[in-house]
Amino acid sequence: MNNFEILDELKAKLDTYRPLPQNILKNLHDDLLLRWTYNSNAIEGNTLTLQETKVALEGITIGGKTLREHFEAINHKDAILFVESLAHTDETLSKYNIKQIHSLILKNIDDENRGSYRKSNVIISGAEHTPPHSFEIAQKMEQFIKEYETNKLIIHPIELASFVHIEFVGIHPFVDGNGRTSRLLMNLELIKAGFPPAVINIEDRLEYYQALDTAHTTGNNELFLQLMKKVVEKSFEPYFYLLEGK
Repeated sequence: MNNFEILDELKAKLDTYRPLPQNILKNLHDDLLLRWTYNSNAIEGNTLTLQETKVALEGITIGGKTLREHFEAINHKDAILFVESLAHTDETLSKYNIKQIHSLILKNIDDENRGSYRKSNVIISGAEHTPPHSFEIAQKMEQFIKEYETNKLIIHPIELASFVHIEFVGIHPFVDGNGRTSRLLMNLELIKAGFPPAVINIEDRLEYYQALDTAHTTGNNELFLQLMKKVVEKSFEPYFYLLEGK
């Protein structure tokens, strides 16, 4: 049984400030869009720095960087905005929404495969876990959504967000963009539950990959949950810094 008491207390404290002042909300949102986009893309090998990502999101092209890297930044921002719109309408997780998110991630990068399940087998570089065969994906995704529908009624939102990430990326239903999509889906659940989105930093990449591979190969999600607790707790910091000056 996982104890989320500290995080629940932080959320209750944040709730006392809601609705947040518009100027603070905008400041937090601009910061989040940049940090989330930079880190999620950097984890996948995008070489744009934090400052370069900021410039790319403003529509300025950076010399020496590929067009793909620019599109990855712009697309990720659009995908975050879409996830936020789903959260505000309290949209339940569905295969249709997952494909829409993925479609945004690969827009202008791989238009042939965006929003479509892979038709070939894949190996995750450096991981012990091997995702299911391509012919199993439709059935695995059906099962995933069914388990989600059951879990959302009985487990803590942070555990639910972790489950969504671990299970989705374990299935690896798309040729590319699974990692980014999984982190967006994870945060969709956190936002719906009133928690700030959790940004997994590039510095945490090794711990993150090891926690995922352990979950996939042993069925033990504890390492991933510990990482989640750490990043969710950290996600409250910008809120209280702006609201309380600490």
